[in-house]
Amino acid sequence: MSKNNLARATSPYLQQHADNPVNWREWDGEALALAREQGKPILLSIGYSACHWCHVMAHESFEDEQTAALMNDLFVNIKVDREERPDLDKIYQTAHQLLSQRPGGWPLTVFLTPDDQTPFFAGTYFPNKPRHGLPAFKDLLNNIAAAYEEQGPQIMEQNQALKEALSQLNPDSDGQGVILNAAPLATARQQLNQSFDETHGGFGRAPKFPHPASLERLLRHWAAGAIGGTADPRALYLVEHTLTRMALGGINDQLGGGFCRYSVDDLWMIPHFEKMLYDNGPLLRLYSDLWQATGNPLYRETAEKTATWVIREMQSPEGGYYSSLDADSEGGEGLFYIWTREQAEALLTPDEYRHLARRYGLDREPNFEGRWHLHSFVPVAELNEAFDSSAEQSRALLDSGRRKLFQAREERVRPGRDEKILTSWNALMIGGMARAGRILAREDFTRSAERALTFIRTRLWRDGRLLATHKDGDSRLAAYLDDYAYLMEALLETLQTRWCREDLDLAIQLAEVLLEHFLDRELGGFFFTADDHEQLIHRPKPFGDDSTPSGNGVAAYALARLGHLLGDHRYLDAAEAALKTAWNHLQQVPQAHCTLLQALEEQIHPTEVIVIRGVDPELTLWKERATRSYAPRRLVLAIPAGETDLPGLLEAREAAGSTRAYICRGTRCELPEESFADFDRRLSETESP
Repeated sequence: MSKNNLARATSPYLQQHADNPVNWREWDGEALALAREQGKPILLSIGYSACHWCHVMAHESFEDEQTAALMNDLFVNIKVDREERPDLDKIYQTAHQLLSQRPGGWPLTVFLTPDDQTPFFAGTYFPNKPRHGLPAFKDLLNNIAAAYEEQGPQIMEQNQALKEALSQLNPDSDGQGVILNAAPLATARQQLNQSFDETHGGFGRAPKFPHPASLERLLRHWAAGAIGGTADPRALYLVEHTLTRMALGGINDQLGGGFCRYSVDDLWMIPHFEKMLYDNGPLLRLYSDLWQATGNPLYRETAEKTATWVIREMQSPEGGYYSSLDADSEGGEGLFYIWTREQAEALLTPDEYRHLARRYGLDREPNFEGRWHLHSFVPVAELNEAFDSSAEQSRALLDSGRRKLFQAREERVRPGRDEKILTSWNALMIGGMARAGRILAREDFTRSAERALTFIRTRLWRDGRLLATHKDGDSRLAAYLDDYAYLMEALLETLQTRWCREDLDLAIQLAEVLLEHFLDRELGGFFFTADDHEQLIHRPKPFGDDSTPSGNGVAAYALARLGHLLGDHRYLDAAEAALKTAWNHLQQVPQAHCTLLQALEEQIHPTEVIVIRGVDPELTLWKERATRSYAPRRLVLAIPAGETDLPGLLEAREAAGSTRAYICRGTRCELPEESFADFDRRLSETESP
């Protein structure tokens, strides 16, 4: 079978469509020029490799000869991987919402005018035959082509209105006169409580997403209250109940570890089976934090299983982390993960089977298309009572049974793996893995983070700028705000786990690129694309969290921390300006901006920066004490006494012949601590009891 232009693409998603009879092209100057020359509208299709409905539409329509002939005759067809081109995805998802007044999703199907790539019609999945209130895709193609030919003036008028609407999405005020205060933090706490699912945890109803930024906001809120004498146990309960139900639910792979994208029900039982790197990095960090805050072994176990899955299945031999695992295998969603009773019974002893069956629902009605997906229905205590076993016996039987099922599952046809390595998603996992390594004292997690960071430094950092994606030896595409911001914050995590001068230097270089190429110098905040990026119909400046944290929020948070560490007011000013220009957003819907709220919290209550200088073993002893407790407003660096020529304020933090700790909060610094006992007492003042 002949291949189309996607055969040369690096994206696995695009390569999945290389054999389509559709004359697909990548988004590039050649494809856009062809549309202008031929005067044909552009059919833009955006998706990603782990997307179930993308596969469905591809099978129904893009693999169909008649549909492909129609597409090739009427349009210039462009296929985009939303993970490689989040700039295009953000613009056209927003346009879809404006045009249809409905939320978007994937696959995204957009029709653009050829001269300026403005969308005049947008939708998501379209079936090959009319159903669910949707037209057949072939009928849609004919109707869109006819409308483009016959309704030119109306389309031009609509396009102008759309471009004006897009231009108004970015804040038009620089926030001058704004006095930052804690009101949005309190409002977010109330809003999250109001949307909380009291029965099953999480926020809202199905489909149920993890929302780690919201949970981290609540955990930090609880810690701040506990330190300040105004404890809010309800906030901690919201986090614990949610993460407990998720850890025990089917959204968490009970055999192999790792969280799926979301749950299709309120119970966290049946997931959409794709596993995304960008979910698991923040969740790894969050479970590690919650274990540190509470000591509950379930959270440590969940974090360790998540990190172990990442290292086992998602880390490339070269060190970078792969992007995702598909929801489908052998042509069906979830087939890799589900069981029949007969399969499980054949693998387990009678004692193992009855414990696993009661625990995970094999003794109930099937919960997924006539078979069983493992979900914890009953606590271990109920097993003890039902089978007259001790807690140790029940756990041992569950452990041995899970191992046997896992080993058997390893022989199945595996879901597809998207092996492109994205800088931004790698940064999220590096930060989570470094944090887990530090909190859980797991050197293997720390080494995993180091390997991934080395991969980025050697393969995706070129001539002082980042590249966004790597696949099959090819690194390409100019990086986005998220790449720089997430990596800068990840470096602050690795620096707290172990000192490395190269990491600090890279963090400073990333900060400088943000200020030079992404900063809005007039109004504050950071654009999603650099000033020398390809010119598109809109240059967004996103503040809200979506499936990943807000790039503006992470940039403001990391720049403020780096600014306090080094004493660089340019970083502090840029962080404050981003919060001020986003102030209206923070006041109106703070719960949708939880990452920005982390930055706001540390503007109002500046980071406690602790720099320890000395030699081992004392240096390690002091660092372990400083990082022992959950103290989210604390940044700790342990720098060997022999390090010289340090940047900014760090140069003045000298060891002076013995171990010494410098503690600063904002612009106020204390006298150095030189006694471990005094240091221990001082730290207790800013830790949750």
